[in-house]
Amino acid sequence: MRFLLRVVFTAVAIWLVTLFVGGIHIVSYGEAWWQIALTTLGVALVFALVNATIGNLIRIVAFPLYILTLGIVALFVNAFLLMIVHWISEAVGVGLRVDGFWWGMLAAVCIAFLTWLITILTRPIFGKERPRER
Repeated sequence: MRFLLRVVFTAVAIWLVTLFVGGIHIVSYGEAWWQIALTTLGVALVFALVNATIGNLIRIVAFPLYILTLGIVALFVNAFLLMIVHWISEAVGVGLRVDGFWWGMLAAVCIAFLTWLITILTRPIFGKERPRER
């Protein structure tokens, strides 16, 4: 359940970023709101899967760089992961279009911030899962 909520929160963040950042767009099959919403949810799901698989591998390999740069390399890693989602979307024909690496970096920072903000704001509604009692 938490994974699905995170995907929905990420989809909302991606949709908000496409409204305000000029170099990132959602390309869908149609112009109806539900087609754009489904495409955005699909992009968020792909982004979550890429982040969970390739992202963790990159973070493990680049751990010394994280230490040397005090975490600044995380911006580049997140932008690279967003570009991977862009490349997957190009192969499929629908999804996320990023106009360049620097637009990807700006979008990755905005998506991370908005996802964090949405998670913080909705925490009183959804709450944390309680541990099971024995």
